[in-house]
This record gives sequence, structure tokens and C-alpha cells, in this order.
Amino acid sequence: MDAIDEQILGLLQENARRSFSEIGRTVGLSTNAAAVRVRRLEQSGIILGYTIRTGIDAPDPRGGLEVFIDVRLDDATDFDVFAERVGSISEIVDAVHMTGAYDGMVRAFTRDTATLDRLLRRLKKECGAAQTQTRVALRSY
Repeated sequence: MDAIDEQILGLLQENARRSFSEIGRTVGLSTNAAAVRVRRLEQSGIILGYTIRTGIDAPDPRGGLEVFIDVRLDDATDFDVFAERVGSISEIVDAVHMTGAYDGMVRAFTRDTATLDRLLRRLKKECGAAQTQTRVALRSY
């Protein structure tokens, strides 16, 4: 499994109904190459199946972990570009431009630490984050 496979998994976890053509465009592959990769992930047992969530089954959007992620951007990314890129990530509630050691802070809700890990990887691979520092809220009032 390589970085492109990880991107494909992330896309399918967000929306398992994505077309091969949309997946291919997003990760830089042709439609056929994206389909081959998805089928290989299915055959190897990495993708075990697809499911739906109904409103009844969906977790509370504020459930799980509330996290604050300080973000230092790479030299090629300004905050406006970063904010546009993170705007489509469902876990992210806010992205704030900051002064100080970090360029911005992201507030997000993730289901668990595995989802948080995927989010952090996505911020670095797709959104222009060079470095992150994460804080987990213990409780809020």
C-alpha cells in the first residue's frame, strides 16, 4: 500500500459512493487506474465492504474527540489556500489565521485517534501543512 492507496482509502471513507473518475482526478490517476487500485484494495482485504449511515446511526457531530490543531504551513502555501482546501473536510469546524509560532489553528471533531491520524496526514499531504501540533480537549462547558 502506498501514499496514493492511502489517499483513495481516505476518499472512500468520506464517501464510499465516489466515482472512479472523481477518485482518479483527486489523486492524479486515470479513471481506469483508480478502478484497478480500488479493486486491488478490495481483493487484498484492505477494503472489506461498503455501508451506509442513516441519520439514526450517524454519530453526534460533536461526539468523539474535540481537537485543536496548530498548523505551520509549508513555504508554498498561504493561509487563504489552506483555508480553501480544509473547507471540504467534514471533521473541521473552524480554521483560524493566527499570529505567533504557527500560521493557523484548526478545530475539529474526530471519531477516534485513528480518524485523527488520518486527518493529520491529510492536512500535510493535501492542504499544505508542514508541521502540526495537536491538543485534545478533555471537556468543554
